[in-house]
Amino acid sequence: MTEYDNGPPADVDDPTVPSVFPHDSTALTNWLTTLVRNREYGTLADLRRARNPTNAHIRAGWYGGDAHRELFERMAFLFAIYHQGRPVPSYGYGSLGDAARRIGDNVHRGPDNPGAQRLLDRVVASRRIPWRHLQHTVTRLRSCEQAPPSWSRLTDDLIRWHDRTARIAYQWSVDFHTPATRSRAAQSKQRQTPRKDATT
Repeated sequence: MTEYDNGPPADVDDPTVPSVFPHDSTALTNWLTTLVRNREYGTLADLRRARNPTNAHIRAGWYGGDAHRELFERMAFLFAIYHQGRPVPSYGYGSLGDAARRIGDNVHRGPDNPGAQRLLDRVVASRRIPWRHLQHTVTRLRSCEQAPPSWSRLTDDLIRWHDRTARIAYQWSVDFHTPATRSRAAQSKQRQTPRKDATT
């Protein structure tokens, strides 16, 4: 048995190669955003070729370890789809449900947009990881010029997709339908405003 039996050898001269093999969604996101920042368009184009796995897919899979290799390869594909033609990387924010709220036009977005509603319904109704609908969601966000979900969080959510206690699909639905209330905005503003000393 060699020291590399649990994964690919780590090249200590290359900081982008993971030195440990348990899955690491943050490391995957950092590597992918570096590709965009460094304008490595050839590698990103390779990642968009889902039907013909390339060395780029294999490298993305390293970050998933043995247990989640394919999932990480597919996440890299979604990232590359979103960033096609984009010179600046986006780490994204929020859950997929939060991101789906941003789909639509200036008048109707999220729950008020029938297309966004149908798309989310298809995503959360799936027992298996709904890769095709996730791709549609990412594509719609890109075409609407809206931020994607947090890539790291999306990866971690999909790892737990079949965990009934995590209830990922349910949480995405909650995030999608939760209104952005004035009280939340007020609470956020209150947290950002420094408190004045009551004493004089």
